[in-house]
Amino acid sequence: MATIQQAFRQTLRAIFSDRAVVTVMVGAVILYSFFYPMGYRQQVASDQPIMVVDEDRSSASRSLVRHIDSVQALHVLAVTGSRQDAMAEVVAMRAEGFIVIGRGFERDLLRGDQGQVAIYGNGAWLGRANTVLTGLGDAITAFARTAAVQQAAFAGAGLQPPLQLVQRPLFNTREGYGSAVVTGVAELIIQQTLLIGIAVMAGTRREREGRLFFSGRQLIGIAGACLLIGFINMMYYAGFMFWYQDYPLAGNLAGLLFGGLLFIGAVVAFGLFIASFFRTRERAYQLILVTSLPLFFLSNLSWPATATPEWLLWLAKTLPSTAGINLMVKFNQLGATFSEAGRELLNLALLVVVYGGLAIWRYRRPLATAVH
Repeated sequence: MATIQQAFRQTLRAIFSDRAVVTVMVGAVILYSFFYPMGYRQQVASDQPIMVVDEDRSSASRSLVRHIDSVQALHVLAVTGSRQDAMAEVVAMRAEGFIVIGRGFERDLLRGDQGQVAIYGNGAWLGRANTVLTGLGDAITAFARTAAVQQAAFAGAGLQPPLQLVQRPLFNTREGYGSAVVTGVAELIIQQTLLIGIAVMAGTRREREGRLFFSGRQLIGIAGACLLIGFINMMYYAGFMFWYQDYPLAGNLAGLLFGGLLFIGAVVAFGLFIASFFRTRERAYQLILVTSLPLFFLSNLSWPATATPEWLLWLAKTLPSTAGINLMVKFNQLGATFSEAGRELLNLALLVVVYGGLAIWRYRRPLATAVH
């Protein structure tokens, strides 16, 4: 225990005595919590392509199509009678959604009943899906008001609109692109800053002493210090930044604490392993920073897994950020249970074991190769 405690204290001292390390592991985390979300506060999309499935083929359905095409956010690609054709356009990424006007639409309106339509958005890009669904909702509302006025002219005032749009966002209550993206990017920021800090410290030691050798107990102490810093950063984002930026918080606290520890543990083990390949401090910034965007896409939070090659999906599972991002979003934004997040928890546990073992192997034997 004395060896572990000594390594723990020495690592914390090394972090806070090195300006570059503390700037990345602490300062950058705080800076990004305010700076990064600014780019997502106002996002407006327009002319999003959609398909219209008109199964009624009536004057009322054609009037609704005209209302849809007049909305600035939407652009009607084509009007078809087949739901399969519309779905094929969405799957091919040529349309962002479609609306289905069912048979008997005009008949129901003339009877004074509620007309029924169904709208669908492509969830692969949540910002675009939100624009499509909101735009369709605006068009339907405008059409309903027009129809109500026309009916009132014949049947008298007091009639209810023939259509009523009810929207119930379940998790992303503001239906914002920032709420969907930044909550996932936050975990990547925590990972990348932690990796850079660990690699910079390892590069510094290699520059001074020419080699890296640690016992298993020393590695535990070093990992414990890095785990503490990373976990505090995660709690800062989940406890303060998401609240300050008004991002959704569904709140599985037990899952957040346990999953957060597992995620940071996997990042630290991964960081210790890859840090053993660095000879200089500067290489950490050059090699780790340029991987941030690919790592986010590999997490499949913004890019659908169905559009990703199978070999890339397996490669992504070897990175802590993939399971970590999805796990934290599930626990913190969606309120998932442990069973619903079991796949990500198992993935991270395996990464802790695998990369932890590799780190011990790397630091307990001469290093034959290194990144120059």
